Amino acid sequence: MPTNLSIDDKLLAEAQRIGHNRTKRDTVNAALREYIERRSQARIVSLFGKIDIDPGYDYKKARRRT
Repeated sequence: MPTNLSIDDKLLAEAQRIGHNRTKRDTVNAALREYIERRSQARIVSLFGKIDIDPGYDYKKARRRT
């Protein structure tokens, strides 16, 4: 989907250089993927300490094939 965006040329050039991307499109797509990954990770981190762990869970037993 073609979209017109007003992006700072200096920022885009720096991101393209750092990311070793060949095109501006690749640079923007990579930046969006990284943004989504980081936000998803932040959601997971917010769950630390909120999930009850079963003390009887045997992770070694779960690794064995039955």
